[in-house]
Amino acid sequence: MADVLSYRPRTGEIPTTPGVYRFSDDSGRVLYVGKAKNLRARLANYFAPLHSLHERTRRMVTTASALEWTVVGTEVEALQLEWTWINEFDPPFNVKFKDDKSYPYLAVTLADEAPRALMTRTAGIRGARYFGPYPQVWAVQQTIELMLKAFPIRTCNNANYKRAMQSGKPCFASQIGRCFGPCSQNVSVEEHRARVDQFVSFMGSQDRKLINKLTAEMKEAAAEQHYEVAAKRRDQVTALTAILEKSAVVLRDTVDIDLFAIEQDELAAAVQMFIVRGGRVRGVRGWMLDKELDVSTGDLIDSVMQTAYTGAAVPPREIIVPELPDDAEAMETWLAGISQRKVRIVAAQRGEKAALLATAAQNAKQALMLYKTRRSSDFVARSKALEDIQEALGMPAAPLRMECYDVSHLSGTNIVASMVVFEDGLPRKDDYRRFSIPESTDDTDSIYRTLMRRLAYLAPSAESDEQQPDPASPTGLEQIEQKRKKFRYQPNLLIVDGGQPQVAAAARALADSGVTGIQLCGIAKRLEEIWLPDSDYPVILPRNSDALFLIQRIRDEAHRFAITHQRARRKKDISSVLSEIPGLGPARVKVLLQHFGSVARLKEATEESISEVRGVGPQLAATIHHHLRA
Repeated sequence: MADVLSYRPRTGEIPTTPGVYRFSDDSGRVLYVGKAKNLRARLANYFAPLHSLHERTRRMVTTASALEWTVVGTEVEALQLEWTWINEFDPPFNVKFKDDKSYPYLAVTLADEAPRALMTRTAGIRGARYFGPYPQVWAVQQTIELMLKAFPIRTCNNANYKRAMQSGKPCFASQIGRCFGPCSQNVSVEEHRARVDQFVSFMGSQDRKLINKLTAEMKEAAAEQHYEVAAKRRDQVTALTAILEKSAVVLRDTVDIDLFAIEQDELAAAVQMFIVRGGRVRGVRGWMLDKELDVSTGDLIDSVMQTAYTGAAVPPREIIVPELPDDAEAMETWLAGISQRKVRIVAAQRGEKAALLATAAQNAKQALMLYKTRRSSDFVARSKALEDIQEALGMPAAPLRMECYDVSHLSGTNIVASMVVFEDGLPRKDDYRRFSIPESTDDTDSIYRTLMRRLAYLAPSAESDEQQPDPASPTGLEQIEQKRKKFRYQPNLLIVDGGQPQVAAAARALADSGVTGIQLCGIAKRLEEIWLPDSDYPVILPRNSDALFLIQRIRDEAHRFAITHQRARRKKDISSVLSEIPGLGPARVKVLLQHFGSVARLKEATEESISEVRGVGPQLAATIHHHLRA
């Protein structure tokens, strides 16, 4: 592979102004679209030496055969043109949004003579005011039901409204008590417009002042014995209070913000959007993103906001994000053009908004985990994943049983290894195993030792026939069954967490054990590459393939299993070190660890600082100090 790409333009030919660029292949298909404040500086990153590029970036630039760019006047124009081209060309290396939901909105058609309230998924109704999005249809319908009790307005469609106004007869919805517009013949157009204004004002502000005002009117009407008016105001107060109670109060009443949280790994990202109006969470929206290139959080935020505010959604005055994008000012200008007011993008670091951002981030983390779990658990997806793994690794059959190994340690101490087993693409937790490694030189040696111990149960025995258990005898059969139960069956595929060095160590263990018929590979976490023994180049699985998701899940499960065991051993070792000191029981050990945080810090502490701990006197402090230093 040549280190210089044939289509690379001369540096002097690339302008230093803002612009949008696109890579395309031999057939003319656009592979990637990007924007830049300085085209020359940005494109230079793609034409660095190939070995220094991220693997997926290297794959994109070597697949491409042409590069074009368009110069624009400002960063805002670059933002707009980039979004236009992404929608037009659907480039495979750009971020892919997976949002199978069409979120419902509550809309009020203010441009109509008699505006009506309706649930809609359609963006761009002329003159309409939108509220939401809502997570479910029933949430919109419930809100409309409650709001109509407080502010009865029109709900019938335009054809029925026109027919009722021309004939002078109430519309059908009004006859069954479902429409309260002028078509009911009970209210004038002007009176109805006043109700609509109240409807929109309350939905937009969620202000309790209106409830207080209606409560005062209810009491005044009751005092004057106008009981019908008082009952009407009571019903309005009850409905509006119910609406407020449906929304969680998270911030001050005056706060209107949209908040975005992102949780990502090398191949996918989960986005959670919290819509806060009047200090209350009024809606939640989520996306899953497939990533082809190594995209920064700032670039993801750009793409997410372009998606979120294309359509009916209007940005508020403040948007909270986990990290400011490089073109934050241009994004603010673009959003201000949509909302017709100034918009700020803020990265919350502390306070109540940062706490809400942490909550949204937790939701995003759960969404990403669920997304990956569902992909690997679906039968069709699992079958396709196993077939793709078979094809990618050149296996004679699909790997119905896979074992994955990982090593965990703390600065070379408490070395443990894990073995997790997946059968038919699903975890077989009763076959999981943990290994304690007394000593090792490095991770590759730990992998070798672990696999030699595991493969000993599969290797052909070097003992003579006389020394083998006799399957015909009950005792011999029992020994064979116990041996099988400990490690069950031979895997089709053996996976190690790591790159070429770890795979080489595993291959050496397979060769030394004499076990054959097992395919071996390793997964390098940084670039998600699949390495085979004696191979100079990795196998690159497509970023959105079910095969890579399955291998990732096995690797992550092995890592989780290993680190959990290592932490448990570490905690046990720390407790055992301190419990050997005379006068220290479990309660004092706990207090000491809480105070100093670790045994290492406790070892560095002076006798005076140890004696300051609750329940530890000068004499015991001297004993602890001497014991740990010795």
